[in-house]
Amino acid sequence: MHIDWWTLLLQTVNFAVLVWLLHRFLYRPILQLIDARKAEVQRQFDAVKAVEEQAKVQLAAAQADHASLAAQREASVKAAAAQAQETARALRAQAERDARALLEGAHESVLAERERVLEEAHRVALDLGAEYARRLLAEVPAALRAEAWIERIEQHLKTLPTTQLEPLVRDLANGGAVTVTTASLLPGAAQDDWSRRLGQILGRGRIVFEVKPELVAGAELHFSTAVLSFSWQSALAALRSQVTSNARPH
Repeated sequence: MHIDWWTLLLQTVNFAVLVWLLHRFLYRPILQLIDARKAEVQRQFDAVKAVEEQAKVQLAAAQADHASLAAQREASVKAAAAQAQETARALRAQAERDARALLEGAHESVLAERERVLEEAHRVALDLGAEYARRLLAEVPAALRAEAWIERIEQHLKTLPTTQLEPLVRDLANGGAVTVTTASLLPGAAQDDWSRRLGQILGRGRIVFEVKPELVAGAELHFSTAVLSFSWQSALAALRSQVTSNARPH
């Protein structure tokens, strides 16, 4: 296979620019957002600690009151002292239960907020990355983009097992058509080149070209019985699904 070194060089330069832009305008802001959320989480945790300390102070005060009351009345009113001691134990147990419940609730709330922020940050990163990629690709000549994708499609079709390729060829031979969907309109010369090269692999048949901007980049081949996707849309969808799955608490 002939390698177009100019195309490879341009793609390498575009990739390097993309990495630099993502690092400069995406990675740093996301880190700042995460740091801000961490600071907010720490503030909430500190507030919870303050409530816990207040509960301990209240418990200590209740215990002190009980001890003072028991010392004053122990000699004359033993029954009242015993009742006061029982009441103090109940108050202490309730205060401890309330404090534990408050801490557990705050902890769960902080964890849930952290997961939500991380998932949102990942989604923003993917959306911004796709947008930067779309802008960079727009600067690449359409002919070069078309050549890169048709080479990938050719390579994939040539490596398909016979059991998968033959039904596609037979479908076209029986009057079927293959619809080539791209993110942007292919120039006329590129459409002719794609038709010729696809025909060499799939045989004679109708080849129709359509535009679908949400593909971001690449192409899809729609047969009557199958769809072959070579677009960034499917890759981004897989990434979003993976990010959402990883962000959910296990």
